Amino acid sequence: MALDRRAELGEFLRSRRARLRPAELGLPDYGGRRRVPGLRREELARLAGVSVDHYVRLEQGRTLHFSEAVLDAVARALRLDAVEREHLYRLARPWSDADQPDGPAPAQRVRPGLRRLLDSAEDVPAYVVGRNTDVLAWNRLAAALITDFGALPPRQRNLARLVFLDEGVRGLYADWRGKASDVAAYLRLDAGRHPDDPATAALLAELSADSPEFREAWAEHRLKDKTHGRYVYLHPVVGELDLGFETLRLPDDPDQALIAHTVEEGSASQVGLRLLAAWARESLPAGR
Repeated sequence: MALDRRAELGEFLRSRRARLRPAELGLPDYGGRRRVPGLRREELARLAGVSVDHYVRLEQGRTLHFSEAVLDAVARALRLDAVEREHLYRLARPWSDADQPDGPAPAQRVRPGLRRLLDSAEDVPAYVVGRNTDVLAWNRLAAALITDFGALPPRQRNLARLVFLDEGVRGLYADWRGKASDVAAYLRLDAGRHPDDPATAALLAELSADSPEFREAWAEHRLKDKTHGRYVYLHPVVGELDLGFETLRLPDDPDQALIAHTVEEGSASQVGLRLLAAWARESLPAGR
């Protein structure tokens, strides 16, 4: 299930056309007699100010040599956000040799200094995510919150696998479907950056084969970068934890992101997180 750029481009554009409502754009809806939801191709082309044939060639992926002006016009007509716009450009423009390395992507390494930073944040669950949502490093409190990553085989230290295929991790999230949709959306964004990585293809094939929920979430064609937000955890040791998170992407390696959880001062979740930290010091080894 490697990411075919041409097929992905067409599916992405069709999904974004489908979410637009003609009435909101001042277009007739023909009394609801539309064979497909959203805008027709010719309507989108008219809004973008390009010929219908030009837009059809874009959506069908006949060529990957579209000008910046055309892509900008289509992005505006589709009302794409910044993440979606970047994804469109990545799919619809020719890649340079530097953008598309030959063979498998190089192994990911976490700098010793970053590992020391994780260990020093004893009261903050923090971990580093790399390509394909692989968990590359973590501190003890992150292992206590999510799962004991160190007890897992390296291949299983992957957020997408854990969220979709591990019942214990699945039960951690009060809104599991929301979390699952976010993970699939982040994985699609990452796959767009590395469409020829064999590890990406293997992960997508595995999740599609083993999880109907993943197939459903993947079909949504959502895109979401991991920046900040919050999740409610239902932890088996300390109960409910309402935690925010902030993401710091490494400037010299944008494929690595440090995720640190935050908690509101004086809240019940802060008390619970402190109890979890105390439990972790007694029960789990240091992170790595």
